[in-house]
Amino acid sequence: MQGMTDSDELALLLARRRQKGSDRTAIDDTIYARFGCVRAVMYTDLVGFSRVVEAFGILHFLQLIQESEELFLPLIHHHGGTCIKHEGDSLLVVFDAPQQALAAARAMVTATEAVNPGRAPEDRIEVCIGLGYGTVLRMDDGDVWGAEVNAASKLGEDLAKGSEVLATEALRNSLPGEPFVECGSLFGTRSIYRLAPVPALAA
Repeated sequence: MQGMTDSDELALLLARRRQKGSDRTAIDDTIYARFGCVRAVMYTDLVGFSRVVEAFGILHFLQLIQESEELFLPLIHHHGGTCIKHEGDSLLVVFDAPQQALAAARAMVTATEAVNPGRAPEDRIEVCIGLGYGTVLRMDDGDVWGAEVNAASKLGEDLAKGSEVLATEALRNSLPGEPFVECGSLFGTRSIYRLAPVPALAA
């Protein structure tokens, strides 16, 4: 498949998979051998899109998006992350290891807590973060696919509250020493875990 992009190659393999009588197991093995890798996934979302846009206009919210990315992207890169997509007020990020993803998430929440005091409510940056960990399909155009990608997106965009870090069971199990607390279910079958604050040390 020389000269083809990853997306073209995957499309060809999926077309073969659809054919009657195809050996789907063998094709699946080929796809995962070619494109599969284990990664930690982060999906972020900002609090208050609809409310802020309605009250202050889209330009004000675009300004907050720009400011949040200036705040978050250096932290993501510092912890070894690669930002795959900017989707409105959301970021899709991958890391080689779950420890990196969690460290970045903590740093991002801490950064917002540092910049928000004294700001008007409409100027506050509050981030919601979803984390997953597992096998994904990674394309040369930067796209990434997988169950843990979908789960992290759902956690970050729909379920996490401001300054909250939610994780899949796979991410939580990969970091057994971290203070995760079970807090619900995803898709009715998968447990969700919330990162609990680390208690401050007594002086």
